[in-house]
Amino acid sequence: MKITKLFLPAIFATLLSSQALAATDCGRVTISDMNWSSASLMANVDKFILKNGYGCAAELVPGDTMPTGTSMIEKGEPDIAPELWSNSLKDAIDKGVAEKRLRIAGKSLADGGEEGFWVPKYMVEKDPSLATIAGIRKNAKMFKHPEDPTKSGFYTCPAGWNCQISAGNLFKALKLSDDGFELVDPGSGAGLSGAIAKAYERKQPWFGYYWAPTSVLGKYEMVKVDFGSGINKDEYMKCTSSADCETPKVTMYPPSLVETVTTESFAKRAPGAYEYLTKRAFKNAQMNKLLAWMEDNQADGQVAAEYFLKNNEATWMEWLSPDATAKVKKALAAL
Repeated sequence: MKITKLFLPAIFATLLSSQALAATDCGRVTISDMNWSSASLMANVDKFILKNGYGCAAELVPGDTMPTGTSMIEKGEPDIAPELWSNSLKDAIDKGVAEKRLRIAGKSLADGGEEGFWVPKYMVEKDPSLATIAGIRKNAKMFKHPEDPTKSGFYTCPAGWNCQISAGNLFKALKLSDDGFELVDPGSGAGLSGAIAKAYERKQPWFGYYWAPTSVLGKYEMVKVDFGSGINKDEYMKCTSSADCETPKVTMYPPSLVETVTTESFAKRAPGAYEYLTKRAFKNAQMNKLLAWMEDNQADGQVAAEYFLKNNEATWMEWLSPDATAKVKKALAAL
């Protein structure tokens, strides 16, 4: 009995020490906060969950696609890139994975980045054929050119953007000029989104290029036009997306790979936290609405993350362990 009393304090001290060690296994974690809304939202969601659910000393660091990817490979920092558009540095990422410097946790956008030619949903509800390129061509005169009503207008990607090349090549491949269409350069991203907003407010016809996830597609329901071709990824990569493509062929846009990438060292030292990242993914339709909310409320990534976590419990609970879920719920209740 005396021996038991003598060693009880030591036993309790050991247990407390073990619990403290378990809570800090994750250690300091740096998360890339990239300079666009969806990436900043994800970074802040990850920070809150890793900090409160998994005991990580999580912090955000400024980032962007190329410098973040390069730094993770060469310097092992930051630990996490929540939304990395991988196609732009695929070879480097593949090499980093092969050399066990990086690990791909999974898709951060479950649908991938989405591009296409779109029309407003209210048009398709009146005439379902307008969801197809054949229907668009048949009704070309509906889509008045903003500067010349005798012609038909297709709103292309703003001049100088990479998407201007693919949109122009597909316009050519689809032979839309044969039906009286001419390219309309919106001048800027704001000009393009403004054209959609104006058409929606007046319930007018509109036809043009756009992408997701974006706040615009969260506010205005649009339907992606089916070219009837399916996706020919080789054609898109070798010709459609190239300024030197002389004879482009019709293909739908392949989804862009958007992934969560971590350093190998983080994945090894914090397997529970890493497992969360393998499950955390957003659908484009959901992200579109979140981005629209951010814009309407002038919310930054931190405010948007709290809004998401408070209002989408059923979604994020599927990403977390039961223990982490309870801790995150407690942290949210304290906000």
